[in-house]
Amino acid sequence: MAKFFRLLGLPLLPLIKLIFPILLAIACSTVSAHADEQLALSTSLADTNTPLVLSNARNIKLNLIPEDELNNMDLWQRLRGGFAMQELDSPLIAKHEQWYASRPEYIARMMDRGSRYLYYITSEVERRGMPSEIALLPMIESAFNPGAYSTSNASGLWQFIPSTGKVFGLQQNWWYDGRRDITSATTGALDYLEKLHAMFGDWELALAAYNWGEGAVSRAQERNRKKGLPVNYSSLTLPDETRNYLPKLLAIKNIVANPERFGLVLPTISNEPYFAAVSFAKHIDVKLAAQLANISREEFIALNPAHNRPVILQDNSDFILLPIDKIETYQNNLENYDKPLVSWQAYYARKGERLDQLAPRFGLSVERLKKVNSLSARARISSGETLLVPLNGDPDEGEDEFEAFNMHLHPVSKAGHYAPTIKHTVRKGETLAKLARRYNVSVSKLSSWNGRTRHIRAGQTLTIVQEKARSASRKSTKRLAKSGTRKIAQRKTTQRKITAAKNRKIDLAYQKK
Repeated sequence: MAKFFRLLGLPLLPLIKLIFPILLAIACSTVSAHADEQLALSTSLADTNTPLVLSNARNIKLNLIPEDELNNMDLWQRLRGGFAMQELDSPLIAKHEQWYASRPEYIARMMDRGSRYLYYITSEVERRGMPSEIALLPMIESAFNPGAYSTSNASGLWQFIPSTGKVFGLQQNWWYDGRRDITSATTGALDYLEKLHAMFGDWELALAAYNWGEGAVSRAQERNRKKGLPVNYSSLTLPDETRNYLPKLLAIKNIVANPERFGLVLPTISNEPYFAAVSFAKHIDVKLAAQLANISREEFIALNPAHNRPVILQDNSDFILLPIDKIETYQNNLENYDKPLVSWQAYYARKGERLDQLAPRFGLSVERLKKVNSLSARARISSGETLLVPLNGDPDEGEDEFEAFNMHLHPVSKAGHYAPTIKHTVRKGETLAKLARRYNVSVSKLSSWNGRTRHIRAGQTLTIVQEKARSASRKSTKRLAKSGTRKIAQRKTTQRKITAAKNRKIDLAYQKK
């Protein structure tokens, strides 16, 4: 090239100085355009350093959306643009569409709750290259209620059971349950779904396995192979819940895609983050944290539902979630707050400790101690459980202050084990109060274990957590064993008496001879 310019009799250095800026500008514009594409596909519109992660799944398609259009659309438009799952030929979809369409108030409540979480979940789903239908899955699992608790001990937006939660790193103890943590549980659920997709090769089977279990789906496939049948989702024999699981999701997807068709109006959800994380280095009361952020306690708990108690321990989580527009308020108020940040502590009661002697030590009445810890009104002594007590006298709290925390729908023992449950079918004339007395639990506990229900009806199935079931079972076994031993001993004594009487008769008969 240099020789060419010399042949033309042109000076080389001035030409280089002239051409180089032009080439540099062209290169920068190319890189910038590529970056815009990356940004449209990436999870976070605010974080341009997030790497692009795309899936090579067979049934995924991604639409490139210009950045200016992405910023102007609402979140529903963004979700619709990412719908990529295959259509399913099932009459169950229409059935569930009709069910949801006939309950507009239910849809409105669910969407209102979901408006806090959908941007974050959608962003995480997009970052992984997953179809955006997956972001709607909490509607099927929990109706976007992070405190939802099922009869199978599943909890949180994504309904993790305890064992699966532990596998995906969701910590669970007396103070904290990571299955209800918004960000941690979302990460765990999407990790699990990615694993299932890699195992089964399509999203239909992956979702069936998420609901039924990967082992169950694998066994169902093996049964079909032995019969020479296909092993895809539609060909498997599934239990009713799993058979309806994917059609429910696709029904919701169709409603989101075209709400007017079903006579519904979806609330507007901005295509921008609702919350952000704020780090903290000290324990703090939930009520105080909400006050410092100038939000309601209900709003704070909705964003930070993993905390079982009204005190947030830095040991379990080193950040809290707050609405973005409240973060500066929280930080300023915290900086100027010069009082203690916590007012409650844990007390590990000894088994058999009398509550009427324990309560005055912490400036509480016995009734107050029971209400704070959701103990039965008839409780007199401790069974060795962990109790929440004030640090310095009884703080001035309303009775409902602890309703959202006490046992948080299920109790955890000091060892971190979840108590077993039983099912009770309500009979005509039964009330919560009657059943609470029957099972020796408080009405508030019984209500919380069953979705905060206040009214029950005949035929309804209730969950009752048996906190002392194992010890009671052991006692029952011992009683049965003792009873059985007595009966055996009685039978042996009776048999000996009968034998002795027969022997005496024989002896007398022999003597007469």
